Amino acid sequence: MCRSLSLVLALVLALPALPALASPGLCVGPVCGNEFSRSALYHWQLRLRVNDQQGHRERLVVDCRTGALSPQQGLVERGYASAVARRACRLVAEGMADPKP
Repeated sequence: MCRSLSLVLALVLALPALPALASPGLCVGPVCGNEFSRSALYHWQLRLRVNDQQGHRERLVVDCRTGALSPQQGLVERGYASAVARRACRLVAEGMADPKP
């Protein structure tokens, strides 16, 4: 019994550690957004990069006044991408309303 337990322990320790598969950014369902930036010309526009679990990636522009995405069609499902964009706009607006001293 002790021999089999030590063999299992040796095998577990000998296996290489796998990297953690985490996606930084803001996620809603299977879609995550990152690389958020404001438009220099139009303060109500937010640029972001979205990706999904199938490996699709896109760069989007969202009008935070209306919630409209550009482009309207793409590989990443627009319902989730729109939810990520709305949440990002809300967080940006909250950050501007509460400036740090």
